[in-house]
Amino acid sequence: MSNVNLIIEERPARIGSFLVGRLLPFREKRMVGPFAFIDHMGPAELGPDENFDVPPHPHIGLSTLTYLFEGSIMHRDSLGSSVEIKPGQVNWMTSGKGIVHSERTPEHLRPFPKKLHGLQIWVALPKHLEDMAPSFAHVEAADLPSWTQDEVEFRLIAGEAFGRKSAVPVYSDLYLIEIKASKDTQLDLSGKLKGESGLYILEGKVSASGHGFGPKQLLVSTEPETCGFFMSAGTTVYLFGGEPFPEERFIYWNFVASEKETIEKAKQNWRDQTFDKIDGETEFVPLPER
Repeated sequence: MSNVNLIIEERPARIGSFLVGRLLPFREKRMVGPFAFIDHMGPAELGPDENFDVPPHPHIGLSTLTYLFEGSIMHRDSLGSSVEIKPGQVNWMTSGKGIVHSERTPEHLRPFPKKLHGLQIWVALPKHLEDMAPSFAHVEAADLPSWTQDEVEFRLIAGEAFGRKSAVPVYSDLYLIEIKASKDTQLDLSGKLKGESGLYILEGKVSASGHGFGPKQLLVSTEPETCGFFMSAGTTVYLFGGEPFPEERFIYWNFVASEKETIEKAKQNWRDQTFDKIDGETEFVPLPER
């Protein structure tokens, strides 16, 4: 994209028994707009004796967004939600003052070989909504705005862009867009985006600012009003961002807050196990004491 200010490479990180590629937060760029955390999961092939298992763990101050390319994840939370996430769907869980969820391979897939590939994203809540009641939404793939322009496929996963609005109930000015090019394409999005922008390259090649970039790279620009980039045929990217918050956000483990005291309180509540529980789940991820 034009005016690339930062290039972020995926770094390995472990989530439960699963190795992922971490994009955000990054030491030189903690957030892009309201986006505070992005993990690229997979692509992974799991055998019959290998499963994705993240036991119950808490969140505060954010919304989680799970978007799969392959495979399935069973989501359960302390609100009573129990949903199998499949490719193309959006799983949107808003923690607010506190929620607990687990993520696992569905029971019907556990005895068989399976694949898992997707994105897991955290979007920080505005300061005045950090203490809101938790909520959950699941949006089908068919309910996401999708369109084709000059052989480029667009899907608006969350937020608003290009005069369209996703059904995902976001709480701030943001956008997350999937873009797939079937032929060499120059995209000019000048004047169509607001705030900060990040461009994650899932596959293929992107050229911007006179340089070429490839898979597993995240490009960050603070001037999306001049956003433009070249996509080679067969390229898939995820364009995301929005208006940054005026206040700094602190992140500790799964907690995001504008006040350190809020995080300290959440840490103690998890130590004391006073968060709401998930029906049928007894284990939990201990608080990392670091």
